[in-house]
Parts: sequence; C-alpha cells; structure tokens
Amino acid sequence: MKRIFAMAAAALALGACATDPVTGESIWGNTGRGAAIGAIVGGIGGVFAGGNDGRNAAVGAAVGALAGAGVGRYMDGQEEDMRRKVAASGIGLQRQGDNIVLVMPSDVTFSKGSASLDSQFTPVLAKVAESLNLYPKTTIDIIGHASTEGDAQANLDLSYRRAEAVRVYLQGAGVLSQRMATGGLGESQPIVVPDDTEAKRAQNRRVVITLRPVTQ
Repeated sequence: MKRIFAMAAAALALGACATDPVTGESIWGNTGRGAAIGAIVGGIGGVFAGGNDGRNAAVGAAVGALAGAGVGRYMDGQEEDMRRKVAASGIGLQRQGDNIVLVMPSDVTFSKGSASLDSQFTPVLAKVAESLNLYPKTTIDIIGHASTEGDAQANLDLSYRRAEAVRVYLQGAGVLSQRMATGGLGESQPIVVPDDTEAKRAQNRRVVITLRPVTQ
C-alpha cells in the first residue's frame, strides 16, 4: 500500500450528462461535470496513471490476474454490480475503457473541514466494499480533492486525510490493503473555476476512486 501526495494536474472539459442504463439515473461523462469523474490523474512515478507501483504483482500473486477478453468481461461485471450498490447514493460512476471511476462528493461523505466519514455515508461505503471484495482483481486508487477555500497546504492535507479515511474504512471491511494507494491533490484539480460560491466549492470537494484491472 502506498500513501502518496500526488501533485500532478489534468484538465478535462465540461459538457453534457447521460442516463445510466442500469439504474436510470443521470450520470456525467468524460465531457460532463465529469471532470469530477474524469480528473484522475498523473502522479508521482506513474502510480495514479496506472504505472507499475508493485501492486499488480502483489494483487496478482494473491488473487490472480486477468488476460485477453476476460479483462473486459470482468470489469463489465464489476461495473454493473457497483452501479446497483451505489444507486441513489449520490456517488457518481463512470466507465473509462477498462477502468471504473467512482466520485464521492463531500456533501455525502464528510462534514465541511472534517476528515471523519459521515455516519450516514458508511452504509454506502460498506456496499462499495462488498463489490470490491466480490471483484478482487483490481487495484484501487483513492484520491482526495479540495476547494480553494482556506489555506492551500491545509487543503492538501485535508484531501489526503479524507482519502486515507476511505482507505482505512475499506481495509476494515476486508478489502486487501495491497490493492490500495491513496493520495491528496488539494486544490490542483478543480471541477469548477473559480469556485467563488459555496455550491461551486462543494463540487470541488470530493474523493475519487479509480479501479484498474490487474492484468498478466
């Protein structure tokens, strides 16, 4: 498991929403508010860009790896299972190639300025853990993001502590620690610029989880 402050930035454009074929809910794509969902990136040593940080080997040794057409089928199964588990929870979900991205906005996960998980959110996170345990052949990047309100260094620290809070909960729910890496990007990847209202700042405060298949 790696605990890393990732400082790289990635810019994605804003656009339209679509409908989830499984739940019927509105979802945001790569070109939508979906920078929330799509702004995952970069990172020291390529860790958060799918680089080899040792997790693939560790997870592959523990639970096996995927190959060929099996990769897509496996991720299809996890996507459908995860969509059902987070339906109506406030969590956004998007498929990006063979990766699955979850966006957990602060208004359903943490109180303002806090890194303690909201008690009303833990049952939802328990459902996320169930899916992660049902489909163990993925690595899990957990990245915190903050608004520009307050001190930049404090926001960087808070974004990391929030990602860590999610990791600790998932590990306690049985998710293999070797699968997970955490990072805090602070204010560096806002969805809305400038975030000069509370509504806009709330969009920028989030924890994003990216699931990547472990391949041979």
